[in-house]
Amino acid sequence: MNTKLNPYLGFRDTARQAMEFYQSVFGGELTLSTFGDSHASEDPAEQDKIMHGMLVTESGLTLMGADTPGSMSYTPGDNYSVSLSGDDEAELRRFWEGLSAGGTVTMKLEAAPWGDIFGMCTDKFGVSWLVNIAGSTP
Repeated sequence: MNTKLNPYLGFRDTARQAMEFYQSVFGGELTLSTFGDSHASEDPAEQDKIMHGMLVTESGLTLMGADTPGSMSYTPGDNYSVSLSGDDEAELRRFWEGLSAGGTVTMKLEAAPWGDIFGMCTDKFGVSWLVNIAGSTP
């Protein structure tokens, strides 16, 4: 798998509806996982919320999105990140080090509940980044 770069949209309780809407516009295959599916939240109100949604079209478009947990801030207009994902651990760790240098790490790059290594940071220019290294949990 090559490293992919794509937008990642945040929502407050409307990710399922939004991602289904984007599927109706762009077509493609939509995969949705809830916080409950991944045991990623202990808040009963968040169990059916979307932890990760991914729309992939035949023409190669990829759009990701999720509901922002209640414990995290949500401001419409600032509700996006850029996602880097793939299985080249050395490359993605290098990108992580570069992007997080001088910025703010909001979630350390470490093992995630879904079995990958995942981290979140905001670079020194205020851009939010998500890095996911597939299948490389230590």
